[in-house]
Amino acid sequence: MKLKKINAVLSLLTIFFILIHIGYNVYCYLAFYYNPTLKTITAMPIMVLACLHGICGMISVFLMGDGTRLDLYPKQNKRTIIQRVSAALIFPLLILHLNTFNLLKSSAEENKMILFYTVIFCQILFYAIIIIHTVTSASKAFITLGLLSSPQKQKKLDKIIYIAGALIFVFAVFAVVKTQFSMFFK
Repeated sequence: MKLKKINAVLSLLTIFFILIHIGYNVYCYLAFYYNPTLKTITAMPIMVLACLHGICGMISVFLMGDGTRLDLYPKQNKRTIIQRVSAALIFPLLILHLNTFNLLKSSAEENKMILFYTVIFCQILFYAIIIIHTVTSASKAFITLGLLSSPQKQKKLDKIIYIAGALIFVFAVFAVVKTQFSMFFK
């Protein structure tokens, strides 16, 4: 149980730093401002925390039996399945995310529009996967830490988190994609 609590703390810290990173980058895109040092400072805590969170999650699923028999109660385990699939999709999309600007720049310069739109699509997919994983996981972390005890409170918190996640997703996609189009297509 101690590992699960550590993992819950890591997940909540990761969420906190993701919000900072998203907020900073949305500001940068809307203001046409870029500071590579601040971008790295907002991203590094996420990388460290997310890696530790992922390691703890994999240990609990693979070595502690926390991930067995999801097929027995598929309806009840739907959220857990979404949580795990989204976690698995984060890392391949992260590689693309780290190279998005260079890929967009080179594809625009070489007029490779299929590549350009594919990168934009994958970027939006990355944002969606991050938000989906976050909104399906956040209240579970509060339950694990003993900060949330009733199913009614969890439903209320989930509703707030889902709405906030949707708003953050829409705002981030709008700000980033709109600015990227204006950067590469005058």
